[in-house]
Amino acid sequence: MGSRFKVLLYEAMHAEGTKLLEEKCDVIYAKSFEESHLISLVGDVDAIVIRANGAVSRAVIDAAKRLKVIGRHGVGLDGIDLAAAKERGIPVVYTPVANTESVAEHFVALALMLAKKIKLGDIAVRQGNWKARYELIGTELRGKTLGVLGFGRIGQQTARICHYGFSTRVMYYDVIDYPETAAELKAVRAEMEEVCRRADFISINLPLLSATRGCINTALIGHMKSSAILVNMARGPIWNEADVLEALKTGRIAAAGADVFEEEPTPKQNPLFAMDNFVGTPHMAAHTNEGMIRMSMVARDVLAVLEGKNPEFPVPGSC
Repeated sequence: MGSRFKVLLYEAMHAEGTKLLEEKCDVIYAKSFEESHLISLVGDVDAIVIRANGAVSRAVIDAAKRLKVIGRHGVGLDGIDLAAAKERGIPVVYTPVANTESVAEHFVALALMLAKKIKLGDIAVRQGNWKARYELIGTELRGKTLGVLGFGRIGQQTARICHYGFSTRVMYYDVIDYPETAAELKAVRAEMEEVCRRADFISINLPLLSATRGCINTALIGHMKSSAILVNMARGPIWNEADVLEALKTGRIAAAGADVFEEEPTPKQNPLFAMDNFVGTPHMAAHTNEGMIRMSMVARDVLAVLEGKNPEFPVPGSC
């Protein structure tokens, strides 16, 4: 037992990744995400693996005297104090390619639901309102312009699916230029306002940073077409929910969808849910069987660091 490592999982993950850890580690699980509870668990752990909930805060890192590596089951890093980890020399590893396909497909699912008015059609047919077929007139994705705000892996895959599957034109905003993908998809890079002005469907894929928090607001929505469909696939605080709600109420945009919310879990009283032109899901876009297996493989890199090897997917700047 003395040669085994100890790993804290904030939440259970797929059995394939868990089995890898259990071969060489004693695995324990958090019972809550309260910082005080997490601090009580980390005094002798060698590794922490976090999913979407809770935080690896500075206080947790300071309390983890034996901590050698932090693993992120997924992509977003806003729940980890990267500065505190770097000060301690603790590498952070993640799964940047694991959920790309799952999340990109989820955008398409939400966009199609909104464009084809599937939610309203399902309600109508369950109520026996067959005449709704004459009222629920949808729109096609084919030939429209897709605007991608944040052109990383997920944004690029979203663009590929829409470009090759629906012959959409692609525009994107990102602080980084992606000339190879842009050439492949004939995508046009532009400022955020210009993308919003010209796009028929808009996918939000930005990272949550101080500069992006609340950036999708009334001012930016004012640049959008009244027929635009806006879908948040990134983080809830990137858009201002009250501003999106007002835009839906007034017809400033046609529809909106989200897999993420400003508050998670979002309360069932969220006023967005009263809107017929809104579709939401509970931060589940990455939760396909295939995606869950791939994300659980963060275990490989956690073990690599614990065994003194180089991880395959270190967070840039953390190692």
